[in-house]
Amino acid sequence: MRHRRKSGVLLHPTSLPGPGGIGSLGKDACRFVDFLQSAGQSYWQVLPLGPAAYGNSPYSSYSAFAGNPLLINLETVQAEGDIAKGDLAAGLPAESVDYQRVEEHKYAVLRKAAASFFAKGDQGRREEFWRFCDSNHWLHDYALFMALKEHFQGKSWCDWPAKLARREPLTLKEYAVQLGTAIGEQQYLQWQFFKQWGVLKLYANGRGIEIIGDIPIFVAFDSADVWAHPELFHLDERGRPTVVAGVPPDYFSKTGQLWGNPLYNWEAIAYHGFGWWIERFRSAFTLYDTVRVDHFRGFEACWEVPAGEKTAVNGRWLKGPGENLFHAVNNALGELPIIAEDLGVITPEVEALRDRFGFPGMKILQFAFGSGPDNAYLPHNHIPECVVYTGTHDNDTTLGWFGKLSVKEQKQVVNYLGTPGKEIAWELIRAALASVATTAIIPLQDLLGLGSEGKMNTPGTSSGNWTWRLPATAISSKLGKRLHELTEMYGRASN
Repeated sequence: MRHRRKSGVLLHPTSLPGPGGIGSLGKDACRFVDFLQSAGQSYWQVLPLGPAAYGNSPYSSYSAFAGNPLLINLETVQAEGDIAKGDLAAGLPAESVDYQRVEEHKYAVLRKAAASFFAKGDQGRREEFWRFCDSNHWLHDYALFMALKEHFQGKSWCDWPAKLARREPLTLKEYAVQLGTAIGEQQYLQWQFFKQWGVLKLYANGRGIEIIGDIPIFVAFDSADVWAHPELFHLDERGRPTVVAGVPPDYFSKTGQLWGNPLYNWEAIAYHGFGWWIERFRSAFTLYDTVRVDHFRGFEACWEVPAGEKTAVNGRWLKGPGENLFHAVNNALGELPIIAEDLGVITPEVEALRDRFGFPGMKILQFAFGSGPDNAYLPHNHIPECVVYTGTHDNDTTLGWFGKLSVKEQKQVVNYLGTPGKEIAWELIRAALASVATTAIIPLQDLLGLGSEGKMNTPGTSSGNWTWRLPATAISSKLGKRLHELTEMYGRASN
């Protein structure tokens, strides 16, 4: 039976407007949900919600399970009585995210909130907090990891004292006692994040908006996951990666992308019944209604680069777990709504794995032009079982992309679309919504007609990314009406 046609908008919560220097899970997030509902949308797609590590990237996190404390809405914390109203004033810029300043302000306030919470005798909230701690198996390791990281001035876990790096039980117990206050703070931050996200998700679902989330296939080396489960990764006797992840040279980079994430020891993971991955999917589906699996092709084969290489050129393809993993996940959790990010070098084996489990792939319209009528991303080649995007967080905005094309290439685009190219972002949006793809997702920057100033990320670079924020006055009823009319015209409107 064919699924109903739907559409949605891509916007990471850090980009929401509001006070505090960064988007949060408060009133402005609810207003964005209201906009989506008024515009006839069915989905809000977000990027990974974990605590960002290197380069502030949501795809490099200190944990595959934890939430990002910077997204906690301080007004909500203040309303609960854990901080005073005077703690909210930050004087931080609203036009973009200054992560260093945001972290300095927000973590100071949240530490104060945690101390206030633990000093109070509110039995009901205490019981709620402890239930949260008891029900999340990953939380103690994560909280201890973050407390230790702060204690050792940000050093990677492999540079901690050897007994700690090896997680010798007596040493872990000693530090857990010594750092009890800091561990409690970390647990409090996670409790607040998951409470606030749960309220926001309930609000969205109640208005017919489902959340599409994101699982990065790999985890950061300097993470609670690798520290707590080194046996699941290819590490040497010192605990350092022997091989790391990346992608070969492609559209984005002539030397490929050297991500540096440690690669999984799939034999060890399979020996343990794929339990870590089952729990990862279980956790993700408490946060999201649908999950986009980033770099899906890595489950069939991943690009393995020897540790120490400066680029990703000298790598090789290494077989992944394939269908064994997804059989294990389905057996444990049932069939799940998953989107396969199948961009890049895709082989028939990857397509077979994707199709074996009925996962829709992705079609990016910015990739559709310049290689002739057989290009799979061109709308006339789409199939219903896919998700079409004008672009993703790794692309330039449509206006920025179009402006960088040659005159000849621009002419090819407008000739195909049958439009003058004067509003190229909306012309590509129309093509996405008109596609036979069951699902269409539009980055908010394209709805706003922004140029490259709205770009979220440049792959292969480590600074200046993830900082874009939505101006407070940019979302209007006029914009919602225009999007609703097009969405309704192409049979995707939710109301």
